[in-house]
Amino acid sequence: MTAPITAKRSPSIWEPSNERIEQSHMKAFADYTGQPLFPYERFHRWSVSHLSEFWSAVWDYAGIIGHKGERIHIPGASMPDSQWFPEAQLNFAENLLRGSLDRTVAYEANESGVSRSITLHELRQSVAKAQEGLKRLGVQQGDCVAGVTTNDIEGLVALLATTSLGATWTSCSPDFGTKGIVDRIGQVKPKVLIATLTYQYKQKTFDIEDKIKETTEHLEGLSALITLGGESYAKDALSWNDLCNNEAEEPTFQPVPFDHPLYILYTSGTTGLPKAIVHSTGGTLLQHVKEHQFHCDIKPGDVLFWYTNTAWMMYPWLISALASEAAIVLYDGSPIRKDALTHLWDVADEIGITHFGTSPKYLDTLMKSGIHLKSSHSLQALKSVLSCGAPLAAEQYDWVYQTIKPDVFLTSISGGTEIIGCFVMGSPVHPLKRGEISGKALGMAVDVLDERGASVYEEKGDLVCTQPFPSMPLTFFGEGGDERYRKSYFSKRPGIWTHGDLAEQTIDQSMIIYGRADTTLNPGGVRIGTAEIYGVVDYIEEIRDSVVFGWPKEHDEDIVLCVVTEHLTDDLAKQIRQQIRAKASPRHVPKRIYQVEAIPHTINGKKVEGAAKTAALGKEVKNEASLRNPASLQAFRELSEREFV
Repeated sequence: MTAPITAKRSPSIWEPSNERIEQSHMKAFADYTGQPLFPYERFHRWSVSHLSEFWSAVWDYAGIIGHKGERIHIPGASMPDSQWFPEAQLNFAENLLRGSLDRTVAYEANESGVSRSITLHELRQSVAKAQEGLKRLGVQQGDCVAGVTTNDIEGLVALLATTSLGATWTSCSPDFGTKGIVDRIGQVKPKVLIATLTYQYKQKTFDIEDKIKETTEHLEGLSALITLGGESYAKDALSWNDLCNNEAEEPTFQPVPFDHPLYILYTSGTTGLPKAIVHSTGGTLLQHVKEHQFHCDIKPGDVLFWYTNTAWMMYPWLISALASEAAIVLYDGSPIRKDALTHLWDVADEIGITHFGTSPKYLDTLMKSGIHLKSSHSLQALKSVLSCGAPLAAEQYDWVYQTIKPDVFLTSISGGTEIIGCFVMGSPVHPLKRGEISGKALGMAVDVLDERGASVYEEKGDLVCTQPFPSMPLTFFGEGGDERYRKSYFSKRPGIWTHGDLAEQTIDQSMIIYGRADTTLNPGGVRIGTAEIYGVVDYIEEIRDSVVFGWPKEHDEDIVLCVVTEHLTDDLAKQIRQQIRAKASPRHVPKRIYQVEAIPHTINGKKVEGAAKTAALGKEVKNEASLRNPASLQAFRELSEREFV
């Protein structure tokens, strides 16, 4: 009899030592709950089938400050109707401003290097003064405060002072245009705006005083403007120093219900007005301490860095690490200096960063530049490299272990602004395979479903979540918010959260993310994730950037690839197609390849396939204000008239 043919899975590229497993938060939490850690699949099933027991244990294990109450989870008629901790009272800022007063809790850095640090005692004192200033402006529980702030200590203080009062925080990055800012925070009608008047990027200073003034003219109900980084330009505005000029020394903390609004975050808004997503105090805190401690293994005294601006969900995710008594690094500016590609790693060495958060694009830039960090940096404190924003390619796993550190815990994470957290994450207790994410996050009933609604393995399908979780949005802000929220995530499969990502789960229970399902290619009726093509093209040395989308053609579509390169020759196009054919499949090979000057990106750095395709088809791209470089779309509008190879 002929032996059956079995698919070979790639060997592990990293395995945790027994010591690492035994000392992990994940192992300690399993012991705390009386559940065996292995097999992890059983532990995960327990976490999603015993929701009250699991999330109550997260609260207790993490030492959440507040009153928990007796009832934990009350199921509703559908997922978004679930109630969490209905008797609980807590304050978000109080849970972050905890621990030893003399420890350093935040470092501030920019393109010039590390500029300053702050202890918990100093941070609490600064929060107390800002809190008193906001009180005098009439800010109280239920109000909304908005920030147009850089990623620095003043921005952190503003956020914590706001939430200490039980008010809601929302923020934008100062490099947004006026329309981009108003399209976001204008929806939520903040009572107070805290805004920087200058920011720096690529060693240039940008004065945005006029932009802030114009913004305030469009904010309905605004009662006060606080300015950072300059003198107030109007008599009805206060400087930050004026706000904090009082005798307060110790903050007070207003307890709020578990489901009290904490943050309002915004989707990228490339297909219309950005969705204003309201997140709860307790849901955000519990989700973040679970992710930081169990999946990232962040411990007291660790130092977490994530390259982010104040508009992206990774900003509040970073800040929440204070609740695990870790320090955070607040970095503002470009991640790369022309004279120092490894600038962020210089900062990492100087501070002693233990957890370095970044993006695949940044790692790709270093990889193409031949950077070998093991040769130039000690990185003695570094324990983990984390990545999100796009799928991490298999070659990048190799590069990290070959050139950064052989025993680093590499973790790609995937979730979204909509849940202010992650569905799938790394694991400090799992072997890691190249191109894969270790598994499903605890408490998240993640699955991959095909068009029949059946769970599938080793096959692409829709990433879904089948059980409720505390960090689900409260609503979308504004008229018809509940209806818009339910339509966005529950219309395709009533009662099941369909996230919008194309994913695959392996028979080993690890996960692979292929990109957004709404940008999935479908040539010949076969679903292809754009990440599979980027995973080849972006590692061709001559290609600086790329975008791929489908071009409709007689009930089918052609794959179109647009590349940023010095000169697109026939030989280079041939090389691109050969590599895609060999490393992906013949179905992935693009029919047309165009050269363009630039690829459209959001202000947060994500490439926008939908905008590129819409422009190429001659349709209107809604909300170009969400793009960092809207002028790049002109080349796509002219594609049909241009030659391709």
